[in-house]
Amino acid sequence: MPNPNQMPDPEAQAVEPARVRQLWHLLEPLHAVFYFAPESVEEAAALGFAVDERWRSYFAWRAAPLGPAGRERVTATFYSFSPETVGRHVPAVWDIAAPEAVLAAQQRAVDRMYRSILGARVEAPELAQAAALARRAAEAAAQAVASDPVDRPLAAANAALPWPDEPHQVLWQAATVLREHRGDGHLAALRAADLDPVESLVSFVAVGAAASETFESRGWTGKEWEAARRRLLERGLLGEDGTATEAGRALRAEVEDRTDELAAGPWRALGARDTGRLADLLGDPWVAVLGSGLLPGQNTLGIGRS
Repeated sequence: MPNPNQMPDPEAQAVEPARVRQLWHLLEPLHAVFYFAPESVEEAAALGFAVDERWRSYFAWRAAPLGPAGRERVTATFYSFSPETVGRHVPAVWDIAAPEAVLAAQQRAVDRMYRSILGARVEAPELAQAAALARRAAEAAAQAVASDPVDRPLAAANAALPWPDEPHQVLWQAATVLREHRGDGHLAALRAADLDPVESLVSFVAVGAAASETFESRGWTGKEWEAARRRLLERGLLGEDGTATEAGRALRAEVEDRTDELAAGPWRALGARDTGRLADLLGDPWVAVLGSGLLPGQNTLGIGRS
């Protein structure tokens, strides 16, 4: 029989939804800065990619864990990009560099990027502790998706990659597994809310989370955007001015809450105490990444730089 006077075990405490979202806010910039870092541009150019715009190498970097995936698979897993946009880059990227070569170059770029941004802190014991904790959470995500990788395709593909040796590279890979695990769940939440790819973007803009201009690179035409707006209007989710109605805001809140719920498993496995410890440890590299100035002030995730 439990002792009512016994102090609760911190590891047995539930991880609050706010903590789940906080970890996303802390880890996402540590992953996303890769796509804007000069080291990534240099490695992409060395592979043979044109770097006058970043999208061809972006598709290669992010899709490489899937293997030589075709247009349909990348469109489905990336979701918010138009099929035409994906088709301009995939599968042509694999004619430039095979996925294995892309992944090797990615690790070189991550190493150089973090050494540039973090400086001597890449050798700090606190960074090694953060990497170890993030890896534990990522490995918990990997165990969870192993039974049904179809539901978490990008998480499963990234979780199957070998772990690097250096703590700063481990941290980036763990952040990547966890963000793709969350992203796969987010797509499931959008589908459950009956929001197709264009509607998901229009509804996100409608609640003020991001400006419509940030989504121009997704490749949807003005006609497609307007058709999505009319569909949401007919569902009572938008007003005529394009802003979300009360029902539209409630639906987006449900999507985000469901995303947090679907992303919580790795943090429950890590435990409340160690999850909190990781959040504390990530503060310093998070500040360094934001302070690098590499991340755009306007982004497609609703995460501000300030």
